[in-house]
Amino acid sequence: MGADHSRPAPPAPRRVRRILVAAVVPLVLGTLVAALLLWPRDAPTPADVSDPARYHGTVTRVVSEACPALPETPEEAPGARPQRCGTVSVRVEDGPAAGQEVVTPMPDGPGAPVVEAGDEVVLVELTDPADPASVTWNIAEHQRGMPLIWLALVFAAAIVVFGRWRGLAALAGLAASFAILLTFVLPGISAGRPPLLVAVVGAALIMFVVLYLTHGVTAQTSVAVLGTLGSLVLTGVLGVVATAATHLTGFGSEDATTLSMFQADVDLHGLLLAGIIIGSLGVLDDVTVTQAATVTELAHANPGLSRLQLYRAATRVGRAHIASTVNTIVLAYAGASLPLLLLLTADSRPVSQILTSEFLAQEIVRSAVATLGLIAAVPLTTGLAAVVTTAGRGRPAADGGTDTTPDPTANAHPAPATPATRRPAHDRADVLRALGADGSDPTASPAGRRGWPDPDRSTDSAW
Repeated sequence: MGADHSRPAPPAPRRVRRILVAAVVPLVLGTLVAALLLWPRDAPTPADVSDPARYHGTVTRVVSEACPALPETPEEAPGARPQRCGTVSVRVEDGPAAGQEVVTPMPDGPGAPVVEAGDEVVLVELTDPADPASVTWNIAEHQRGMPLIWLALVFAAAIVVFGRWRGLAALAGLAASFAILLTFVLPGISAGRPPLLVAVVGAALIMFVVLYLTHGVTAQTSVAVLGTLGSLVLTGVLGVVATAATHLTGFGSEDATTLSMFQADVDLHGLLLAGIIIGSLGVLDDVTVTQAATVTELAHANPGLSRLQLYRAATRVGRAHIASTVNTIVLAYAGASLPLLLLLTADSRPVSQILTSEFLAQEIVRSAVATLGLIAAVPLTTGLAAVVTTAGRGRPAADGGTDTTPDPTANAHPAPATPATRRPAHDRADVLRALGADGSDPTASPAGRRGWPDPDRSTDSAW
């Protein structure tokens, strides 16, 4: 989660660090207290359902047979799969029948697995209640454990090899996110706690753990934390207003309807809001970390930029980031709801009725609210980062530099000044050369030859 910026940010002045600590520590303590109060101590236990026993097995032989003709066969729908008949021999790998070879009917029907010799499958043992000695076996699905393990190993190795220690910290943050979701957010909602409140507290816990673990305890990270938390609260408020205005109930999907049958006390409207909060968090922290790092890098490249110039330059970067992220949000929600969207092609209702129906209006509200919260994160985080980065520099002069006019009220015998820490000359030269303003380009402007291009110029490409 978030962007990686390997160069450490310069330390903020002590006064600024104290202000950030005074702002962040109460938020952390408040989040912990809220989590303790909302902790699901009385979460309902899963119902004891006597599911059929499931065992692992390996297919040894597949025998296909002609299916018996039905007296009246309706016309098959376009794209329907032909009926499959026959038997499959499977060697049982575990359970009381381990080592035995059983014969099962060929899997058939919607979603049935297509098996071949050598496939590893999951078997279901069915016992006839009227005759316990009569046992039949069926193939439920393929075993997916080993492919998922290899995929997880490749995923983790790629992150660690590319990100090194930062990648390892990102994996730890990912594990912490799932731990909070599985131990607090989901059980809390199942226990009847307010879903929106549980989601906000859970998202705050995830944010504190992931951002500080991945990016370190720095002023730059604290700015990203404050920007993310403020944007999350705004997203929640916008979600409440938008769902109330559109009269969404939360029953816009088949999953929600099924959940209401098993847990009638779950607030599906609150669950919809909780999903918006959790779904927005991953994109929000990416934007806030990037904006905080952008301000820091700009100030590091040109210490003469004023607070307003830093804000304007970093906001231009934020606009470009938002322009691409908005499309990411919409496509992410569209991909998750693709089966529902495909129903549009088979629906004979007018487009206006389809767009205002519960299931599609729900996705529109998700995308719009998440995008509005994301847009608000850019000026909020950029402004905080500009204030923190320029704190302790001295009063900016009218030309964007630093006012060094002596104070007439100062002591006549001031203490010896501490030499300012300067950036390495070669580092500044590299930055200026990359900007084409090191004097080697004959077309560079006079402002560029003085060490920095026009700080107020726009980097947006012309249409």
